[in-house]
Amino acid sequence: MKVLCVCGMGFGSSLMLKMTAEKVLKNKDVKADVEAVDFGTAQSVTADLILTNNEFASQLQGGQAFVKAIVNMASEQEVESAIEEFLNK
Repeated sequence: MKVLCVCGMGFGSSLMLKMTAEKVLKNKDVKADVEAVDFGTAQSVTADLILTNNEFASQLQGGQAFVKAIVNMASEQEVESAIEEFLNK
């Protein structure tokens, strides 16, 4: 499974989101390649799940990846809920 954590520059909130997602995935024993990337890169990389903010989520919808907006990048509960929604789709 390929997960992209997306923010404007690829090294701010996306890194925080990446760390949160990796922790949640490890706790769930789900193997995934998680990357922190900028918005431009996210548009050209194939992924299964994209976690990002509300603004970018609306712009990344419509592709093959499941896109989920995250409000609190450090919230394990919110990220876990998004991952569960993806896994159960």
